[in-house]
Amino acid sequence: MPITRRRFVTSLAAGVATAPLAHAQHAGHDAKKGADLIPHHDSPYSHLFDPNIKDLPAAAAELRFTASSAPAAAQQGRWFTRANLPLPRSEMAWATVCRGKMHVVGGYGLQRVDRNYHHVYDPKTNRWENAAAIPFGANHIGIATMDDRFIYAIGGFFEQNRAPHSQNFVWDANGNEWRRIAPLSRPRGAIAVEVLNGRVHAIAGRDSRSIDWHEVYDPKTDRWENAAPMPNQRDHIGHCVWEGRIHCIGGRLDTFHFNTGIHHVYDPKTDRWSERAPLPTPRSGHGVGIIGGRLYAVGGEGTRRVFGQNESYDFKADRWESHAPMMTPRHGLGAVAIGDTLYVAGGGPIVGGSIQSSIHEAFVLG
Repeated sequence: MPITRRRFVTSLAAGVATAPLAHAQHAGHDAKKGADLIPHHDSPYSHLFDPNIKDLPAAAAELRFTASSAPAAAQQGRWFTRANLPLPRSEMAWATVCRGKMHVVGGYGLQRVDRNYHHVYDPKTNRWENAAAIPFGANHIGIATMDDRFIYAIGGFFEQNRAPHSQNFVWDANGNEWRRIAPLSRPRGAIAVEVLNGRVHAIAGRDSRSIDWHEVYDPKTDRWENAAPMPNQRDHIGHCVWEGRIHCIGGRLDTFHFNTGIHHVYDPKTDRWSERAPLPTPRSGHGVGIIGGRLYAVGGEGTRRVFGQNESYDFKADRWESHAPMMTPRHGLGAVAIGDTLYVAGGGPIVGGSIQSSIHEAFVLG
């Protein structure tokens, strides 16, 4: 399919595409001054609407689901705890890795759905710190890292999983500051965002419903262009890059009542999509990371279910296996692979967005 180049610049972005933006703040949270001002929260859980609720409801245990239809892997692996997030969060940008650290941006937290928090985890010290807060607080922001220096933040929602916007930003690790870049052609959130060959791919997501749009950003020209749309409409997708192709796994059509396990792969050389073996447990809001040359899909949500499944994909054999399930099933979480470890931080421990967690657990095969 031929690609048509288009330029999307609004009055909001005009004239400021390369100018650094002031660091946004919340009370007690000045990211520029360091980690000592991270808000303190004495419980691993918080309620979106009632600050007095700090524990999980009894029904949470009934929602946890960990059974997998995939064959059990010979090497099950193990989970262990890591330092919790500074405060309970969910529905943030999934997470990304920059210079060996995990970055978690935006999302729900402390009775708001438009937080601008930018927390950074260092696995070497097992500690969290602040980085510059994103200038435009939102939830379900798509993020990805380029050249181990720049983090791109694409789209998101103003309100609870709705009211999308088209604003985009890039964070520079060298200066710890954000600047605005050209907006998306149309507002959307819960986008699968990946960097491939020096360009940023924004795939699918949702406006008022799930969509199949695929736009590609070129940092050299500050322009977006269209690429082949995903073969079906989806949002809340798990995704990764492997050997020059983008894998999009699972997700939902409009709502988690219509989850799918479909697994599509995009090849930029041909601008075409193909299909691979589906995710054994259809789900959405799950995390994905690659360790030991295999893709791992963890967590997610569905109808009356919070998934703890941990299923891995063999790229060469086109086959899935199941591993030790999560200690604490969650969805809308931050998940990244650093070295041979998969880190999973935050997320919702019950269906929907009413409760956030600061739980942080990690998985290794050995």
